[in-house]
Amino acid sequence: MLIPRIGLWGVNAIRLTRQGEYAVRCVLELARNYGKRLSTKDVANRQEIPAMFLTKILGRLISSGLVTSQRGPGGGIMLAKPPDAITLREVIESIEGPFALNECLGEAGQCGRKEHCKVHQVWWRAQQALLKELDVTLDRLI
Repeated sequence: MLIPRIGLWGVNAIRLTRQGEYAVRCVLELARNYGKRLSTKDVANRQEIPAMFLTKILGRLISSGLVTSQRGPGGGIMLAKPPDAITLREVIESIEGPFALNECLGEAGQCGRKEHCKVHQVWWRAQQALLKELDVTLDRLI
């Protein structure tokens, strides 16, 4: 889930975790090299991701079906699907979980105030706009 953080000047912001950012960098590197297996070391070096951190992130990307891995000579990592079949949203959600700008919009969606809340529809429209932007495919970003 995107995490609210206190940013510069004390302003609240919704930000990706470092893992989410690194996952995006990783899959974009793999998208630029689609069809080739890359070593995790190469991806880590090119994208300035600590190798141990990348290994942890890759576990989630692999289990979500976005990346494949092969050991041994000629092995490495690559996208499991073409870049035009993977969205930025899928990548981020594989690491962060589903997006929710507010608890009432989360998976549980439990809010006793929803029926008379004047802000609920604003949150919902803002979340839909964000999700629409994140539904861009990787081929459009490389």
